[in-house]
Order: sequence, then C-alpha cells, then structure tokens
Amino acid sequence: MIRKTPLNNFNVAHGGRMVDFAGWSMPVQYKSIVEEHKSTRSAAGLFDVSHMGEALVSGREATDYLDFVLTNDISKMSVGQALYSLMCFEHGGVVDDLLVYKKSETEYLLCLNASNTEKDLAWLESKRDRFDAALSDVSSDFALLALQGPKTFEILQDLEAEGSEGLRYYHFTEGSVAGLPCLISRTGYTGERGVELFVAPESAAKLAESILLAGKNHGLVLAGLGARDSLRLEAGYSLYGHEINEGISPVQANLMWTVKLNKASDFIGKAAILAEKDVGPKKKIVFFKAGSRRIVRSDTEVQTDGRTIGTVVSGTFSPELNEAIGSALINSECSEAELSVDMRGKSMRIFQTKPPFIEVKP
Repeated sequence: MIRKTPLNNFNVAHGGRMVDFAGWSMPVQYKSIVEEHKSTRSAAGLFDVSHMGEALVSGREATDYLDFVLTNDISKMSVGQALYSLMCFEHGGVVDDLLVYKKSETEYLLCLNASNTEKDLAWLESKRDRFDAALSDVSSDFALLALQGPKTFEILQDLEAEGSEGLRYYHFTEGSVAGLPCLISRTGYTGERGVELFVAPESAAKLAESILLAGKNHGLVLAGLGARDSLRLEAGYSLYGHEINEGISPVQANLMWTVKLNKASDFIGKAAILAEKDVGPKKKIVFFKAGSRRIVRSDTEVQTDGRTIGTVVSGTFSPELNEAIGSALINSECSEAELSVDMRGKSMRIFQTKPPFIEVKP
C-alpha cells in the first residue's frame, strides 16, 4: 500500500500533482516545474521531503560503529555538525549516501534515502553485533521540510526562528520555527542557501502553512520532486540509483572526497575501493550539456566513433541554462573522447562539463 507523508493533505490542498515515488505519495509539482525551480534559485522553495528515513545510533561505541560502516571520518565530527557520507558494500559498491548528525558524543541521527530505508536499516543491523551501540528506526518520529533559496533566512527571521541565526553550513541545532520545536539543519539538495527542518509529524502541516504565509512576500513557492531533481543535477549532486548504486563505486562516481582512506579505523569496502583507486576505474561518471533543449533520458546509449561506451544515468532540462543537461556512466578510457547519444536512431553530440553546471551558493 502506498504510504503518505504527514503533509499529504497539505500537498493535495495546495494543488500538488501526486505520484508514487519509492512507495510514497509525493508531489512531483504544484504548478510548473520550471517556475518552482527558478523561484528556488531566485527566492525560495518549500519541499516536503518527509519520505526520507531516519535512524538513531546511540551507545558507548556509536562512533566506532559508524566509522566502521561509513566511508567518511565520523571520529572527527563535533557535536552539532552534519556530515555527508557513503555506506558501501564489501565490493565497493554503494549501499546508500546519507547525512549524519552528531547530537552528542554517544548519539547520532542518520537521514536515509526513502527508497533505501528498509535496506539500510537491515544492513546497519547486520554489522552492529561487534559494537556496543544501539540502532533504532525513528522515521515515524519526524516530518521533514526543506526550505531552500537565497531568501531562506529572511523568511526564518519573519517566523522568529530560534537557532537559525549564525548557523554554519553543515551544522544543525535544536531550535524552533513559528514557535514549533525543530531540528534546524543548514543543509540541502539544491545548491542554494537553505535549511532542512525536522519536526514532529503532528506539527508538520502547521509549520508548512506558517512558512508558506511568511514566504509569500518573499517570492516563496511550493516545490515538488521535479524541481528537486533539476536543482540537484544543476548543482552536480549525486542521486542514489543514478550516479551511485551497488554497482557504481565512489571511485567511479568522483566521490572520493567522502572516503577517508587514512582515517584511524578500518571500514567496510576500504580494500576494494583502495584497489580500484590504485589501478584506476574501468568506468566513470561524467556530466554533460546537450547543446539543445532536448532532454536525454536515463538509459540512453552513449557512443563514440559509432560504438557504445556507456549509458546516461540522469537527464533533465536546466531552466538556468535553458538547455538539457545530464550525467552518464562511460568507459574510463573514453572520458576525453567526443561523445554522442543515440536519440531514436539519430546521433546527437553531447558536451562534457565539469559540475556544478551553475554557481552554487550554499
């Protein structure tokens, strides 16, 4: 049965076009994806991302446990810091990418991808027995709103938010917005300034209505999954199931900055990742512009000199560039070659571009 977020009635009442996404009823758009995208870049967008999963890790060896299952260096985190990390299989492929929030020296909150929550929890549980650490699924304890865009902090000021002023990028605090207790995190998935607000499910609709009302004079719009995808791709951010998955390693995905090979502890996947790094990956993720407005869809063949050397993994239209953009997994030896895609039997040139596609201002 399809699941609904605590904001489902809010989304429907405000014209959200609902779709099944990872087993959740989610708004793909409210009015126009392009309008929602552009408003987030110029003013602010409000996203319901309550489908994301949350887990609580606590205990005397919580840090050691997370350092073992994650690629980034958890031991270097300070209380109040958020950290992006990958979680890898032994063969180096990615279980998931996630955010880690350090609440205390012995307690961490994890934010997991909606499509992977059950898999992630099972994987984490299977690796826990050697550590004095507890793992709890706390997904039902939270709704999650993302307020993104250059006007974010003006809107929060109008809402008399407590805790958001002076909050540094990739840090969080326990505060309140519109008088409602929230975990306020200076993070996001758009490349813009913004926050993500963890709030009790029963308070989610009231919070969303308050933000919508306060943001009206600032150009705030409600934004759905369509704009979320085009915004993240413009920023060059990876999406699980596209630029990363169990068959695409951090080396191939250009995400080695999230992998701390020299951290004090061993971690799952380290040997495989190190071996692949030493010899060089056979495949790699590249980003491209299409040179036209014609979107190049996922699974489209990528070619050079008439031979197939990879496939597109993400493709969308960039409202900021007014052209189609995307990413592809291709043979590494062809990463400097002239690339084209097969568009229904017709070859079309694409142009490699180093991400991000636009200047991001988080």
